Amino acid sequence: MDGDGTSKEVTRVSDALDEVDRISDREERVRARNRVLALQAQRVQTWHADRRELVLELRAEKPPVPIRKIAARLEMSVGVVQDILRGHSGSWATRKKRAEPEE
Repeated sequence: MDGDGTSKEVTRVSDALDEVDRISDREERVRARNRVLALQAQRVQTWHADRRELVLELRAEKPPVPIRKIAARLEMSVGVVQDILRGHSGSWATRKKRAEPEE
């Protein structure tokens, strides 16, 4: 557990999601999942913006926090940190393709 109790909060959310998955009536389970997905969709933009802001703040420090240290501190992959710093978001399928080099 983290010193600030965040692991406890994450465990509580995970346990609640497990409870939704254990709903025996299939229709009720799907309705509950739809409500959870709707709640998550409302938060995702704010959560991503907060994460991006913190990553950029850490890189802007003097001296800049190394990418690997940011990834470790925030418990995310180095690739995600790099994507945030490059301004990428969303799936690889929706990213702009690199222009083919001219011969």
